[in-house]
Amino acid sequence: MITSTTEIYFNPLTRKPLLNSNSLMEVVEDCLKGKESAMKKFYEHFHGFALSVCMGYCENRDDALEIMNDGFLKVFKSLDKIENIERIKPWLRRIMINVAIDHFRKNIKNQTTQLPENIIETNFGDTSVYAQLSSEDIMKAVQSLPTNYRLVFNLYAIEGYSHKEIGEMLNMAESTSRANLSLANGLLREKLRKML
Repeated sequence: MITSTTEIYFNPLTRKPLLNSNSLMEVVEDCLKGKESAMKKFYEHFHGFALSVCMGYCENRDDALEIMNDGFLKVFKSLDKIENIERIKPWLRRIMINVAIDHFRKNIKNQTTQLPENIIETNFGDTSVYAQLSSEDIMKAVQSLPTNYRLVFNLYAIEGYSHKEIGEMLNMAESTSRANLSLANGLLREKLRKML
């Protein structure tokens, strides 16, 4: 049995109410019955949220869309595991991240990372200078990081995983996760500094 409260979800672009928890619960139940119209509503309802999660792990929008669509396939296959509608967003986020990690693992053999020779590992210094950058600028800088650095950076800095957990997820040593984060930070600082 799916439980719910009266939380209302908003379309991030128009800020108009989409589905409240009760109607979302009905949509989920219809998805479980295989109704395509419900699956479409569910997809449209969470599209923006899922895409924003995937964009943090991808270099470009096309890759993010591919990962998001693969993620929604997994979501629809395991939607019966949701018991509380209030936990659906964190659950959906976790699936999107796992799909991004799986995508990374599949493609890691084909990737080589060319690092600039002059990465400077310095402190941000005056953070008010960096406050002038827009969230879009910062997102572009993160997306331009090499894939392995971007994944470690997002999992550590945004999702809050430890290096041990990241190592287990990405099949790498904890020390490699730490090194990748340090290099990601250096590259990110350099990219942000150039944007000022």
